[in-house]
Amino acid sequence: MIAFEVNDMTCGHCVSTITKALKATDKDAKVQIDLATHRVQVEPVSADAEELAEAIKDAGYTPVPVEAAAGEAAPQKRGSCCGCR
Repeated sequence: MIAFEVNDMTCGHCVSTITKALKATDKDAKVQIDLATHRVQVEPVSADAEELAEAIKDAGYTPVPVEAAAGEAAPQKRGSCCGCR
């Protein structure tokens, strides 16, 4: 299981966008997202952590590997994909 903290994920639309980006990278991956904790967990089939992080970045978000997240917060985006906050 590969986990990221995505602090600039703020709504259901963000969750949908990230899920679609991850599935486009690895269609058979199991994706679990907890919006309340900003946690994205992926059980990949064919992609590695770097490819998954890049997919999230390309979707407009800032993934922080959970290992690096302790004591280090991801920068907050001004607004989000759909303008909510």
